[in-house]
This record gives sequence, structure tokens and C-alpha cells, in this order.
Amino acid sequence: MRFLLALLLLFLSKSLSASNYDWGKTGHRVTGAIAEKYLTKKTKRNLDKLLNGESLALISTYADEIKSEDKYRPYGPWHYVNVPFDSTYEEHPKSEKGDLIQGIDHCLKVLNNDNSSKEDKIFNLKMLVHLIGDLHQPMHVGLSEDKGGNDFQVRWFGEGTNLHSVWDTKMIEGYGMSYKELADNAARLTKKQRKAIAQGTHREWMEESRGLVKNVYDNTKKGEKLGYRYSYDYFDTVRSQLQKGGIRLAKVLNEIFG
Repeated sequence: MRFLLALLLLFLSKSLSASNYDWGKTGHRVTGAIAEKYLTKKTKRNLDKLLNGESLALISTYADEIKSEDKYRPYGPWHYVNVPFDSTYEEHPKSEKGDLIQGIDHCLKVLNNDNSSKEDKIFNLKMLVHLIGDLHQPMHVGLSEDKGGNDFQVRWFGEGTNLHSVWDTKMIEGYGMSYKELADNAARLTKKQRKAIAQGTHREWMEESRGLVKNVYDNTKKGEKLGYRYSYDYFDTVRSQLQKGGIRLAKVLNEIFG
């Protein structure tokens, strides 16, 4: 009886913490798998040396997996950035604890520094892969007042949840495909289209995501019952963001390691 109770408590704790996962494991792995399709041969060789053969899909969830360790808690604010819609990132006061943009900036600085240790490069590479994914999950560039949608309560097919969780995991899980299936079935794009997506900086990509999250807030009400119609309206956006994240991650990695 005690064993069954322990299992139940473990399941509940994992279920409750799932809403804090950024894109969820499946979403991050989709972005990692798509990125691998567009890496140069030189980039692949250099990443293979650093990661000892581990894939981008595998390491993409690392930044979430370390959240429970006290020594990694200072990296928590790197997963999101909150800016009011009537302001810009440059104008708005920066968090002293860091944010998603500052986190990416730091990772790039370490990875582009020839004097960085191998250990530091591996850690910051794993973080970068994850953070580029977060950058394309609209709720991670949301509003501070509802903690990026975590305090925005809705119902998903009759069950209580929050808007952040719907975008992180619920829509993706509801689609019923593995990360590999989603990556393999990403939209077919021409070289010109991929080049257009890869243009810009991570600050510009954040602004693009902010435009999406504003649309989400404009079209979702607190307490609303969400389900098939919501997925019909927004799942193509989810797939597009996962693909953009992969293409842009590949661009960043090719610039560093190619």
C-alpha cells in the first residue's frame, strides 16, 4: 500500500511540474532533430567531439533536467523574458537575475571564446540548444503578471490547466506524434525560404515570438474551454515555431562551429 502511494505521489509531482517544462520534452527534441538536418559537415564533426556522439535532440532537454539541483537554480530565469506589449526589450528594465536573451548572449560568448574550457563549452552548448527552443515558444516571451501564462487558467478538454502548459505540452501531446515523426513531417521549404527564416538575430526572433503571444492573449480568455478548435487554430503555429527554432539553431551552431 505504501509503495502504491509513493508511486502515486511521484506521478502527481511529475504531472504538476510538467507545466514548467519549456516546449515540453517532445517540442525541444523536435527543434533539435530539425536543426541536425541543416548542420554543415564541419559543424557536425565539432559537435560530435564535444558531445561524444550525443544528438541535439538528446541534449535539448538538459536545461530542464537540471532545474531541481540547487546549484543550477540561478539559471532558472534564463528560460523566459517578460516585456510589456507597450514597450521593447531594449527600453524595458532588465532583470538582475538574467533572462532568456541574456542567457543566450552568455552562451554565445562562452562558445565563441577559444579560451573557454571544454567543460564550459559543453554546458553552454546544452543550454543554448534549449534556450533557442524556448525563444520560439510564445509563452516564454509573455507577460510577467501571469508568469508567462502559468497563472492564466483554462480548461483543456474539460480538465483544468494553464495557458503555458497548453502551449508547452498539451497541443503537442494531443497531436499524438513522436518528436521524430514531427521533425520528419516538418513543412517542406525551399532553400530560399529556409534562408529567409534564418536571417536576423535572437533579439529579432524574440520580437517575432512576442507578436505571436500577443495574438494568443487577444484570442484566449481566462477560464475558456479549449480543445479541438484551439488546436485547429494554433497547431500549425506550433509546428512552424518548432521548425523555425530548428533552422535558426542550425544557423547559430554553423556560425560557431562551422
